[in-house]
Amino acid sequence: MLNKTNTILVTGGAGFIGSHLNDALLKQGHKVIVIDNLVNGTLRNMEHLKSNTNFKFIEADILDADKMKEVCKDVDVVYHLACLGVRHSLHSPFENHRVNAEGTLNMLEAARYNKIKKFYYISTSEVYGEAKSFPLDENSLTYPTTVYGSSKLAGENYTMSYRHFGLDVTVLRIFNNFGPRSHYEGDAGEIIPRSIINLMYGKSPIIFGDGMITRDFFYVKDTARALASLLHYDNLSNELINIGTGVEITMKTLLEKVVELVNPTLKIEYLPSRPADVPRLWVDAAKLKQLTGFTAEYDLDSGMTETINYFKELATKEELLSKIKTINWEKK
Repeated sequence: MLNKTNTILVTGGAGFIGSHLNDALLKQGHKVIVIDNLVNGTLRNMEHLKSNTNFKFIEADILDADKMKEVCKDVDVVYHLACLGVRHSLHSPFENHRVNAEGTLNMLEAARYNKIKKFYYISTSEVYGEAKSFPLDENSLTYPTTVYGSSKLAGENYTMSYRHFGLDVTVLRIFNNFGPRSHYEGDAGEIIPRSIINLMYGKSPIIFGDGMITRDFFYVKDTARALASLLHYDNLSNELINIGTGVEITMKTLLEKVVELVNPTLKIEYLPSRPADVPRLWVDAAKLKQLTGFTAEYDLDSGMTETINYFKELATKEELLSKIKTINWEKK
């Protein structure tokens, strides 16, 4: 049984989803320790927490097994989000595997060593890959198309294996998130923030392929709230749970909406398909609602408005366009 307030370690907490999770956990009154090596994360995402006495940041790498054992001391709960992403895995598969799979094993061993009460492994819809039937529930077969998807699936299996060491574990498969602080830079950049920024600077947004690829987009503040709410439930041991909206949208429809909201004078530019893109993602999120009663507060329109406003504000402080790399899956 967890305490009403806990000391919680968030790996990757300087990143997009992790930084919003920090906010949600602190709002509940928990103490939060963030581990991040700042490869994809940024101090900017935690700037507003500097004066919070319940918050602590440690710059460290999850591949440092001894350091992970040290930072897990006196921690009650681990949320493990730290990873390298989809496009990174196309140009650096071995590094991607080491961080995502071996790094997860390091965190699990550190948690076991310190007798952590609860370990949440944050996985991804990319493990479903070229799935054959839809919508995707937790029993759907996995056919990952990238080392990223495969390494995250390995992390899931490692996590479930550690239940036999007495570790209380839960695996969450997060579908496509969007919102403030989302990654737009380099090989971590994703379609919504990249498109917003291109449009703000008078450039056409880009779709790779014919625009018929589909995704299930979930607003990041809802995701953070869903993850933080799991602490209230004792019925999640050894569970695998999808987190998404259950609403499928094509890239073409999505980008048309972004264009309309940001710069309707521009048109979408179509480029050849990217390698290993998952063709379709559409979630059945019934299990999450059944186990926790969770419902989203944001729809695509309201979430998109907040996201656009965030990047407009950020653009008043720094130049953004030069950090976007169109072909972001090749070696630098």
